[in-house]
This record gives sequence, C-alpha cells and structure tokens, in this order.
Amino acid sequence: MTGGSLGIRSGSYGSLDKQLQNNNNGVSPIQSARKPSKMLKEKERLFHWICKFAGRKKVGMLFLCLISAAVFVWVLYVGKGEDEQGVSVENISVNNSITISYLGSLQTHGPQSNNVTFSLALPPPPPAVFLGYTLPPGHPCNLFTLPPPPADKKRTGPRPCPVCYLPVEEAIALMPKVPSDSPVLKNLTYIYEENLSRETEFGGSDFGGYPTLQQRSDSYDIRESMSVHCGFVGGSKPGRNTGYDMDEVDLHDMEQCHGVVVASAIFGNFDEINQPTNISDYSKETVCFYMFIDEVTEAYLRSSGKLGSDRKVGIWRTVVVHNPPYTDGRRTGKIPKLLVHRMFPNARFSLWIDGKLELVVDPYQILERFLWRKNVTFAISKHYKRFDVFTEAEANKAAGKYKNASIDFQIEFYKKEGLTPYSEAKLPIISDVPEGCVIIREHVPISNLLTCLWFNEVDRFTSRDQISFSTVRDHIRERTNWTINMFYDCERRNFVVQKYHRDVLEHLAPRVPVAVPPPPLLPPPPPPPVISNEPPVQPSVETLPERVVNGPGKRGPRRGRDRRSGSRRHRKVVAGNRDIDSS
Repeated sequence: MTGGSLGIRSGSYGSLDKQLQNNNNGVSPIQSARKPSKMLKEKERLFHWICKFAGRKKVGMLFLCLISAAVFVWVLYVGKGEDEQGVSVENISVNNSITISYLGSLQTHGPQSNNVTFSLALPPPPPAVFLGYTLPPGHPCNLFTLPPPPADKKRTGPRPCPVCYLPVEEAIALMPKVPSDSPVLKNLTYIYEENLSRETEFGGSDFGGYPTLQQRSDSYDIRESMSVHCGFVGGSKPGRNTGYDMDEVDLHDMEQCHGVVVASAIFGNFDEINQPTNISDYSKETVCFYMFIDEVTEAYLRSSGKLGSDRKVGIWRTVVVHNPPYTDGRRTGKIPKLLVHRMFPNARFSLWIDGKLELVVDPYQILERFLWRKNVTFAISKHYKRFDVFTEAEANKAAGKYKNASIDFQIEFYKKEGLTPYSEAKLPIISDVPEGCVIIREHVPISNLLTCLWFNEVDRFTSRDQISFSTVRDHIRERTNWTINMFYDCERRNFVVQKYHRDVLEHLAPRVPVAVPPPPLLPPPPPPPVISNEPPVQPSVETLPERVVNGPGKRGPRRGRDRRSGSRRHRKVVAGNRDIDSS
C-alpha cells in the first residue's frame, strides 16, 4: 500500500472501493443492510442543527439545563417504579370485625436473598373485643324451650327447670380469647384514702369510706375514665390493713388466678361447706375455687378435722379473713360477693354462690350458657316471686330482715330519685328484684363499676342488696347501652341446690325412732272357759294400737288449719329471724 492512497483501507469484507463497486453491481456482501429510514434522517438533521447552534454560549447553556432536567425526571420515575414493585399490602382480620392493614417492603440483598421486612404504615388498631357467637342452625339448644311448670298442686313454690347446656368440651372451646366490650367506661380505678374524712351526710364505714352524696352522684356520671369508692379504701392493697385482712400467702395465691374463679363465703360458722359435684377434670385444674371464712369457722373446721395444713376442704381453697369490718356477718359477706374483682385482680370471670348452696354443674357450662351465648358481661337470676322493689321492701319488713325504719328511709330516698313501682313500661327489663345468691360476671370495667356502686349502696343503707340493685342498674343504663341477663330463678335452681343453714340442720338431725308402749286397756270380761286341745292364740303386735314417731321430713296425719299453723310455728322456732331465702 502506498502513502498516496489515504482514502482506501482494507477491512474484513475487502476494501471500501470494492464494496462500493459491488454495491453498484447490485450485489451486497451483507444481506441485512437496509436504507436509512426517514426517522433516522430527521434525527440526523436535528443533530446537525444542534451542533450548528451549540457553539453559541447562551444556546449551549439552555440545552445543558434541558438535558439535566430530563435526567432528573427519569431518575425519579425509575425509582418510584422499583419501589412499587417491591411493596406488598397485607390484611389481617381480627375477631371477624377489625381489619389491620400494613405495608411490607421487599428488600433484596444479593442475587439469592429472600429476606422480607415489614414496616407498620398505620397507627395501632384499637384492641379487639369479643362480639359473641351464635350456635349453628338446627342445634338442639336453639330449638330448646322451657316446658310448662308441672301441674302438681301439692308442691307449690320455687323449683328447678331444665336448662340446655353444651358439653363441657364445647363450652371450654367457646371461651372468649379477648375481653368483651365495656361501653363508655374503659378505665376504672379505685379511691384510696390514707386519712378518712367522716364528714358526710349519712352512711359509710371505715372499710367503704364515707363518700358524700355529691360523690355518689358523680359516680353515676359514666365517663371513659373514672375513680370511685369500692371498699378497701384504707390500704394500698385490698386485704392488707384495710379491714377484711388476709394472709400474704393467700393474697399471693389469689393474684395467680388468671381465668375463672368460683367464690363463696361462710362467716360465723353459719353453714356447712358443700362440695361441688359434676366438675370436670379440666375445671378442677384450671378453675380457682375459693371459700372465705372467719376465725370462728376456721376453728370449727380444724377441730372437726375437715381443714388440713394445705388450707383446703375438698375442692375449696379456704382463706381466713381477719379483722372483719362489720359486726354483722351478713354485711361482711357482701365483700367477697360484690368485690371479688378487687381480690382477684387478674381473673377474667367469676361465679359467686352463697355458702348455703351446692354447685352441681361445671362452671364452664354455666358461663357459656348465661354469659358467652348471650354476649353479656353480667348475669343474675330474678326473684322467683317478687319483681317490684316496694313489694320486696315490705316482705323484708314482715320477715324482720332489717330494721323497718332503715328500710323505709332507703325506699323514700330512692323514691325521691325517681324509683317507681315495676310495670310493663320498663320492658325489656323483666324484674327489679334479683335473687342475689348467685352472680355470674366478666371482670370488665362496666361490670366492675356496677358491683362497686352496688356495694356502696349496701354500705350506706341497709344490707338488703335486693332493694338497692335496680337503682344502681338503672343509673348505669341511663348513660350507656349496657345490658345484663336476668334469667329465671328456676334456671338458677338447676345448677345450684339450696341447703339449710347449720342451725336448721342441727335441729333436723336424724333421730332414732323410739317405740312407745301402748296405753293400758281395760281388760275384757273373761270369756267362758273353752276346752280345746290347741294352745291359746296370742294377739299380734301389729294389731296393737301404738304412736308413730316421724323422722325428719315426714309429718303426721295432721290436716287443714292444724297442719298449716304447725308448719308456720316450726319455721318461727327453728329459723327465727334468719335469712333462709337469701342473704
């Protein structure tokens, strides 16, 4: 190659002039070569135009700014697209009612990394609450109806009726995993007074405090957060230097109860401890059975050999109460009855039964039937006969349950607040008078408030809690949509059996019948002598007249007025002014 041929060079496909010559002959060494398109020509023209004016200073700066802006927009668009491809939205449904949404950003670390991290994009959701359930269609309990009362005219008065319980296993499976809703009230605290102020209008005690009537009125103004009197006001912890004091080991054990507690009490050695029956093994392991007793009852149980070193009497774990705040044992008994949530701060559900009752149905079945299936947090049976507070007050006065003047004062106070006799206008409320020997409840703020204010009424007025119940209930209902389950008393008698108090049992202790000799008879005139080879016939013992001594529960052949008056006299002599129906 000579130095003069600058325009010709060799290549892999031959020299440039040879390619041009071949192209002129219509033969192309590269078959894929095409003519430049129209769009390509326009781009070349634009490029030449830009190059023509790019030399100018102002125009060059303008083009540089436009190019920078285009690059910035392109970076933003590409980055947003990558973020959208790596974000996933997932939903979690809680309790079939609340949906929580959160964003999960997918980050890749290396070619084979599958690590996923989640970042919360929404504020924390409100706590889930129990919304109830319904049994499946066709379930036997859905088709169950109360049968008509038996037509037995000889047996009048209260009696049990059938109740449709679920099997224990099914009831346990339906136990709510989350608390029920507490309308309006969400946070309830209790008043502690180191130095008690006894300057109040009337009523109160060192144990319950001395709330004024203005404080009482404020306690019925339901708010989201409240602080009320609720017993144990003299100590920082219930049961410790408050009156109704308990040993530290008992307080510690009570705090360990986190599920269901069955509570009862016997003070003054007034009743025998009745052992629950038909209790499942699961309930024996998980349910806390607590019996509160005083020192008098403890001494009797130890002397009789019923109470051992493990503090248990059968299934009941006993707790000895020291320094009772009231001289009246029936008023002291209202503390574990109404303030069980204060003594068991971690328990979720409680079943209170009076000391004279025997539990004969598993607690989980009772809770399912009267609380969970009804989607309520408080259940109590209505009185079997009376449903009006005024009628109940007169019955208490007639039976000598409390001083008549104190009952009249309480009723007049409630009348001034608006208490009226029960009528159909109060429906769906079916009664103003409960049978308070059994209380079934969930420990949520609104039900705790009810029992606190109910106890305050018992502390201020008479200890007859049937009189004050409807007043507290109606005050709370006025400001909330909260409802309770007042079920039939015959259903209550299905799962508890009522026993006699100790004094009645001692009076009715079985006695061995004593044979009474027959009264002397006038000898008949001697018969004429009969000559016979047979021995004389002796009279049979069954044909001789005798008096029959009836055992317990059996009555003689008295009829009419004599039988009725004798029965009334028996009740007066045996029971006196004791509260046999309910305490």
